[in-house]
Amino acid sequence: MAPIDQYIIDVVREKRKALKMSQDELAERLGVSKGFIGNVESPKYIDKYSTAQINELAKIFECSPRDFLPEDPF
Repeated sequence: MAPIDQYIIDVVREKRKALKMSQDELAERLGVSKGFIGNVESPKYIDKYSTAQINELAKIFECSPRDFLPEDPF
């Protein structure tokens, strides 16, 4: 997995946990299967968020899609 993908996953996980939101709740709000979020957050799988999902995540977390990206490129 590319470092940028892992960075995005880590930011989403941090935001989800800060709101005390379960993986299941995030999956429901994002419109994906319950197992998808677990797969994305697990290093065993190569699943990652699409740009469309990042946009939806920004709506869920009430932030900008840019908040999921690092300040500087890797």
